[in-house]
Amino acid sequence: MGEAGVMVAVLAAVVVALAMLSLAALKGWDGWLELRRMELAQGGARDARPTPAAARLELADLRERVKRLEAIANGAEG
Repeated sequence: MGEAGVMVAVLAAVVVALAMLSLAALKGWDGWLELRRMELAQGGARDARPTPAAARLELADLRERVKRLEAIANGAEG
């Protein structure tokens, strides 16, 4: 095998190694995307049922908004 044959073998090995790394990176990317999809799917289910503390905070916020709107409606903006 001459000098050209060695060069071809080295280049072929580099191409094979690059292909293997690319496939591994794509498989990792696909796994990460699947993980994010699962997290988003579970997050939507969690948001449907707020905790009691979160519900109380939201209720207090709504009451404060109603008070502000009533004050505006009565002409006492402030």
